[in-house]
Amino acid sequence: MFEVKNNKMNDERIEEIGDNHIATSAESPIRKDAFDISDEEKIKRIQESVKDILITLGMDLTDDSLQGTPKRVAKAFVNELFMGLNPKNKPKASTFDNNYNYGEMLVEKNIIVYSTCEHHLLPIIGRAHVAYISDGKVIGLSKMNRIVEYFSKRPQVQERLTMQVVQAMQEALGTDDVACVIDAKHLCVNSRGIKDIESSTVTAEFGGKFKEKETKREFLDYLKMDTSFD
Repeated sequence: MFEVKNNKMNDERIEEIGDNHIATSAESPIRKDAFDISDEEKIKRIQESVKDILITLGMDLTDDSLQGTPKRVAKAFVNELFMGLNPKNKPKASTFDNNYNYGEMLVEKNIIVYSTCEHHLLPIIGRAHVAYISDGKVIGLSKMNRIVEYFSKRPQVQERLTMQVVQAMQEALGTDDVACVIDAKHLCVNSRGIKDIESSTVTAEFGGKFKEKETKREFLDYLKMDTSFD
């Protein structure tokens, strides 16, 4: 059984923070014993917890529409929405020698982001734009998408997600010259609280040459280009 430590925050402190957007680390707060039990056991436990939540809310789980909901939610949590918590799902970021000596910036735009806010467990939906300048290695385009997907599929804050994408790309490519911009809507803002359906959040992380004014401007200019191919 997992042992849950006492929360450092009391209810009064949680209420004081309210909807303020806080982050504690560039690393996802994952317990050391997170993988001591199997995915199958996690699904069983989450299923029971979801059942308790629905019953507490007053839902009739004998209804045909609701009978399978606890298990569906549990499977979605473990296998899909939060699969990025498990290191076994981390994509292999295979790289290749830059034999054609391409020395300019490579930008992968409009990578779809589906993540979950760790404060309210509501969706974050947006797009990521990732770029790098080769220092002798190149990475497959689909791997950039998969890196974004992997770090998105966990309870997240957008700032951390942006940093994690850059750090993973830097590690794979062996260069600091990586950048990422994410523009996303947070349903914890759009559907509850202030209920502002128009606002979105933009975060950016620039490494190496991308910290230089001209290189950063070049990258941001690429993001303005029309990429519709009708």
